[in-house]
Amino acid sequence: MSKEIIIEPATRLEGHAKITIKLDKNNKVEDAHFSVTLTRFFEKFLEGRLMERVVRITPRICGICPEAHHLASISAVEAAWDITPPTPALKLRDLMAQAKQISSHALHFYALAAPDFLVGPLAEPQYRNVVTVIKNLPDAGKKAIEFMRIGQDLCFLLGGRAIHPVTCVPGGQAKSITEEERDEQLKRIERALELAQFTVDITKKVVNDYLDVITKLGVFDSYYLGLANEGVHTIFGDATVRVMSPDGKIVSDFPKKDYLDYIAEHVAPHSYATHIFYKPVGYPDGIWRAGPLGRINVADKMETPLAQEALKEFRDAVGRPCTATLAYNWARIVELVQAVEKAKILLEDPDIVSKDVKLADLEPKEGDGVGIVEAPRGLLIHHYWSDDKGICKKANLIVATNHNIATVEKSFLVTAKQIFEDKIHEKLKLPEPMIKT
Repeated sequence: MSKEIIIEPATRLEGHAKITIKLDKNNKVEDAHFSVTLTRFFEKFLEGRLMERVVRITPRICGICPEAHHLASISAVEAAWDITPPTPALKLRDLMAQAKQISSHALHFYALAAPDFLVGPLAEPQYRNVVTVIKNLPDAGKKAIEFMRIGQDLCFLLGGRAIHPVTCVPGGQAKSITEEERDEQLKRIERALELAQFTVDITKKVVNDYLDVITKLGVFDSYYLGLANEGVHTIFGDATVRVMSPDGKIVSDFPKKDYLDYIAEHVAPHSYATHIFYKPVGYPDGIWRAGPLGRINVADKMETPLAQEALKEFRDAVGRPCTATLAYNWARIVELVQAVEKAKILLEDPDIVSKDVKLADLEPKEGDGVGIVEAPRGLLIHHYWSDDKGICKKANLIVATNHNIATVEKSFLVTAKQIFEDKIHEKLKLPEPMIKT
């Protein structure tokens, strides 16, 4: 008889989800579903709200990356009202984006990804967590927590709150930072550079130990998506949306405001979350990977020197485009290095302590505006329609996770076939775990 393997709840993600693997009577994989089992309704309850309030509400969409929602939201409001804030305000926002990248990427690597590699994927689940890492590698655990704290404290300074920031307002920022605050953060960013190198060293060992697994398990072709500024990797500010085809060609490089011509949503019957795809190709052929792996693939180069060195090592090992799902963890560290370097550049910029951070005497207007930034896990799109009184008439939100859901589902299907049909887990070369349980 056919059977189903159900994993619910799926852990290590924001929200609730279920994984279903369907097998026939011969243990052949028939299908795999990744089902998001909650609804959010943010698009509907933004309607009728003051646009200024929308900027305060949308960070509640995600407790992991509220800064990205805050930045995408304010960008959409200002685009709708045809507002360009002062340059120092834009640099403060860029710094906020880098701070969240540091905090989230460090958290994801050390708390969500590293335990599986350091303890070993065959260890009992109760040991594959950050507590085991801290207990057995206290120095690494201490540095991991310090790294996350540096990023999160910078988010707190710039956003006014530890989570759900409030400082982005139409026309600029509600607060600036002082020279004393800047100097303190510069000291901590210097320390973050040391911790980034420490993290790179750990990553290199993990990658070398598990290269056979990374390059064979869950590997498949897809499209790739990310922001780039004339081909340079970026997460905020002046950029276009780049799409790479499975054969490594850049097939689109379009302005943010034109996203509806290139990006579409498919409603999967088994999930409340839509599957996002490349509109010119259609569904399911046009599904893509976003987030670190998508951005690394579409970028010609990184913005900062140490990150560029890390990118070269990445591409020397896994090529471009990299089709290995597990390489997301390595791509994330390349981005982490750039975020720290970029934060240092911004903190050293005299504009970062300027008091000229907000326009005065703004008037709302009727119009629509698109705000697109890169959240740690992928492209984040906010599109608002405003009336002449500054009331939100309509909102379209495409969150970062949705871009990846279709390819996450495909990765489960590919991996399940490898395990149940090819018995790949019996052939892969697994190293001795660094932590014995």
